[in-house]
Amino acid sequence: MAQFDNVSVKKKANIYFDGKCVSHTVLLPNGTRSAIGVIFPSKLTFNTQAAELMEVLAGKCRVKIHSASEWNNYQENEKFSVPANSSFEIETTEMLHYVCHFE
Repeated sequence: MAQFDNVSVKKKANIYFDGKCVSHTVLLPNGTRSAIGVIFPSKLTFNTQAAELMEVLAGKCRVKIHSASEWNNYQENEKFSVPANSSFEIETTEMLHYVCHFE
């Protein structure tokens, strides 16, 4: 899907890690929410409450899910899932555009 239709977007940005990650919350018609944003070159650790499906729109990253022993690489048009009440490390060497779907 190239765009979100019939949604509400929270105007105030979500800014994490001193501006290294910036996103906006998107409220979908079915009651679910997503976040669309960018991660600037960095290595960050995110904690999850809900399960997340991360969709890479542009850029490249490597990711290590909390329970995994190895890093995996992702690029444009690829996705990875993170369980609820978990965490993941993400490393980017270029700007990463993403959508995070909260499940």
